[in-house]
Amino acid sequence: MGELTTLPNIAAKLEAQLADVGITTIEELRRVGSCEAWLRILARDPSTCLMRLSALEGAIQGVRWHYLDDETKRELKEFYQEHKG
Repeated sequence: MGELTTLPNIAAKLEAQLADVGITTIEELRRVGSCEAWLRILARDPSTCLMRLSALEGAIQGVRWHYLDDETKRELKEFYQEHKG
């Protein structure tokens, strides 16, 4: 396992998906952002879900996705609905 698994919410499977879309370091994930990283994963895995998007944002913020603030959760849900329907 690489450095991404040191972040909250990132286990081996999500780390592998991130690597598949060219994101292999914490710095790259922060630079790309959760929404772009999720879109890249979505292009390869149409089953990706809102929880995965939330997990990515939580990883960037350094918290479990359950603890994201309500405004962030709302924004992520809106973004998800725009792209998944």
